[in-house]
Amino acid sequence: MVEHAEIRMVHRGGSKINFREPVITNDSRFLLCAAGESVNVYSTSTEEYVHDLQGHTDLVTGVVLNPSNHLQVYSCSADGTVRLWDFTDAILIKTFIIGYPIYSIYVSEKHGGVVFLVVPMADYKSSGKNKLFQLVAVHLPHSGDQEVEARELSAVLCDVSPHAGAASFGREVCVSGMKKGAKNAFTCVSCHPKEDCIATGHEDGKIRMWRNFNQKKEYTYSTLHWHHGAVNTLCFTPEGTNLLSGGIESVLVHWHYTQENQKDFLPRLGAAITHIAVSPDGSLFSTSHSDNKITIIQSCVKVSAVIQGLVKGDGVWTNLIIDPRSKALVLNGKPGHLQFYSLHRDKQLYNLEIVQQEYIHEEGLDQFEVVNAAFDARGNWLATVEERRKKGAELEITLKLWAYDELTQSFVLNTTVTAPHEDQITAMFFSPSPETTMLVTTSLDGHFKAWLLADHSDANEGFWACDFVGGYHLLKPGCCSFSADGSLLSVGFQEVVTVWSPASWELLTTLSQPPGAIRDLCFGRLSCSKYLLGASTKNQLCCWNLLTCSLEWSTPMDVSLLQADPLSENMAAFCSQSGSSDLFVFKPSEPRPLYSQKALCTGKVQHAVFAPRDQMLESCEERTQWLNRSQLYFFTQHMDLLTFSTKTEEDRLLASSKQLMVDDSVAVTPFYLLLGKHRGQQLEKQEALTNPMAERTQLPQGSIAIKELLHTPAHVLPSASFLCAMFVRSLLISSSSTIYSVLCCSTFGSEYSLDSSWVLRYMLGTPVFGEFLQILSSSVRLDGERCCTAIFRSLQRCLIRFKSGLWLRHSRTFRDLSRSQSCVFLAVCLGLLSCCKVTLRPSLRSWALWSRFSSRISVLCSVHLSFDPD
Repeated sequence: MVEHAEIRMVHRGGSKINFREPVITNDSRFLLCAAGESVNVYSTSTEEYVHDLQGHTDLVTGVVLNPSNHLQVYSCSADGTVRLWDFTDAILIKTFIIGYPIYSIYVSEKHGGVVFLVVPMADYKSSGKNKLFQLVAVHLPHSGDQEVEARELSAVLCDVSPHAGAASFGREVCVSGMKKGAKNAFTCVSCHPKEDCIATGHEDGKIRMWRNFNQKKEYTYSTLHWHHGAVNTLCFTPEGTNLLSGGIESVLVHWHYTQENQKDFLPRLGAAITHIAVSPDGSLFSTSHSDNKITIIQSCVKVSAVIQGLVKGDGVWTNLIIDPRSKALVLNGKPGHLQFYSLHRDKQLYNLEIVQQEYIHEEGLDQFEVVNAAFDARGNWLATVEERRKKGAELEITLKLWAYDELTQSFVLNTTVTAPHEDQITAMFFSPSPETTMLVTTSLDGHFKAWLLADHSDANEGFWACDFVGGYHLLKPGCCSFSADGSLLSVGFQEVVTVWSPASWELLTTLSQPPGAIRDLCFGRLSCSKYLLGASTKNQLCCWNLLTCSLEWSTPMDVSLLQADPLSENMAAFCSQSGSSDLFVFKPSEPRPLYSQKALCTGKVQHAVFAPRDQMLESCEERTQWLNRSQLYFFTQHMDLLTFSTKTEEDRLLASSKQLMVDDSVAVTPFYLLLGKHRGQQLEKQEALTNPMAERTQLPQGSIAIKELLHTPAHVLPSASFLCAMFVRSLLISSSSTIYSVLCCSTFGSEYSLDSSWVLRYMLGTPVFGEFLQILSSSVRLDGERCCTAIFRSLQRCLIRFKSGLWLRHSRTFRDLSRSQSCVFLAVCLGLLSCCKVTLRPSLRSWALWSRFSSRISVLCSVHLSFDPD
């Protein structure tokens, strides 16, 4: 069935999770943080993203716990609303419409049903540095409607800072305005939860503790000083025994409140600390960092988890790349590193250090930066370019080739080329040809170079060397592109497009086009591989036919970015017009675009990539077919990562995110293992039996329940009378296969003959002996619950003796229990031998033991079956 759906543009990860102070729930299980237009929920124990709270239409500017209900949170946004959420199930409970953009939110336990908001004063639509803000109190009305207007605002204080750390609530409301124009200007404030004390951070790195301000006598203050830069954030622990501070030093300072001269440190947290949060029970701390990271710290000052978001830095220099192995988004991250970011999990996988030099956090220093990167088609090689430009000195360039190591599952440096070009490198691509491993770089020095991996028995042990240097009339190359099969290389030399043969490095042809330097070049894919497209700086998009070496078509478009989908014939062109960007998705062979959207975002789109899907969509609509195999991601001017999706896909993701969360921190008991763990497996087995086309898998030699029983101490198991019925049901196996249908083809009670010697041979030589006995047990009628319970309790004693290694005692137990003449016990007892991963073939104390077993089989199985084992 074809589903009809419209395409929508959505945020897909990559948001800033360090924008505001995070919130840790009362039970310390989850951490909530503002992330763009939503609130993300993470597990504090596993670091994993759980789900998000979606509903705001603008930037979320604050998240606080509801003091009257520990399972709810308030969130505020620049869209002028305050929303109440059930964060465990991601359910929006109520929306309060304020009518003004909100910049911060605070709550107090002493003021039930009231939230304190920071909103603009007077004409809030005016912009500029002189914009004023005020702190207001809003009484949230009680109503049964989901959307309620709450426009009655009570002013508390005027001319406050919109910064979230500018206000704090302790025993009384305390608000600190940011003093301007002084070296000791206020940067943050925090109130002691028990005493009349306020801690303030300052630009000069000092912390001042203000006391007695609420008494009739004059206030006093003391000074704490460790930070060499501005104090970014302060936070008291719930009991007020400690004060936490952080700044640009990437060190969490732990001050003792009663002994101010004593302090502890947690150093090397990776980046400047911007926010500190403490769980209500004081067991966990969290620090937000300038590299879009949240660190979860135990109260013993030990890092327990790290939630790393997409690091955006000052800009994207390497463009957006997809790792062929992990399908992760790769771009420059923190200084000197490449980050591998999972688009589907919205989580950073790992960082790869490229520069391999210590980064110094100080302004004004010229340090190496990663500016370009490229993968080969199989993901075996990675090429990176790092640059450092000093004032009054030449540009330093280093080209590095990295080989993927299967053992360490990471990239290892193979070759370093110092000064590969005399000027800045403008483009770099690997050849997609499987016959050779080639890298091509273009530079403003007027040349492009081809680098080849030297022949070696082990490809990872070889080294790279320059194989060819090319140019065209001293023009500067700005871009290049390989054809899909690697047989052609096109290089744009300003206004001229040249086509080369990488096999012989012969210049095949040059293509003419209207005036303007070539900005982007892309070869067509699959059925459109004969086309070459180029975008020029003179607002022209041209398409050449490589078979006729002529211009196929051209159109006036200011293309800022041209991107080809590697899995289809589709291409995406981002065009700039009237201060915003438009998108056109098309095939080079068709004049009409498949999809177009005007005013996609403000500013120019400079970075985009097609990412392959994990599961291909099945849409047959012409408008949405281009989303079937790949998904288009792009960065806006404000560094927001956006993508395109259908309503059906978003509804499916929303439904899956609203499932109840499983608490991994709860201890896994034997009762849970036996009753809850296998329900999903039982449902899968039922579906497999009801589906005749399902492929039947070979059954294991013992049931999972028996294995769990064997690995669980007997004294912690539930009562045998409770487990017996479930235990016997776990031994029942469907008789749908050929061998089993022969054994169970008749009803119980009929007379058959069964040769005991054949049973012994079958037992010794067939690995499915335990299953055969389980099938016999499935045909037996139990003689009441009391009898079955007695057998099961005896079985537990049998298991204990058997696991202790006393084989003869196991035989003695077997002899005593065989008087019950029950095939169920025989099937369970011998079936468990296969579960214990002990083969029945090895010699025991004597073959007499096996003779006794075989004689018991013939006696206990009161059936006579004629069966030829051959």
